[in-house]
Amino acid sequence: MEGLIAIAAAIAISVSTIGPGIGQGTTAAKALESMARQPEAIGTIRTNMILAFAFMESLTIYGLLIAFMIFGKM
Repeated sequence: MEGLIAIAAAIAISVSTIGPGIGQGTTAAKALESMARQPEAIGTIRTNMILAFAFMESLTIYGLLIAFMIFGKM
């Protein structure tokens, strides 16, 4: 039973980090591209990018919270 709980926690954290990881890479690439195309908008783009990163990281933290809750069942 403890082995299944450990596997469930590992799956929870891995699934919750895949999406935000891909999203952060795409967001950073597009933000850098837009900064290169419009240097006058760097401040706005950077602010929006940091805000988007914060929202993506919150999804990962929710997955970590679920993993801790699953570990609490041990």
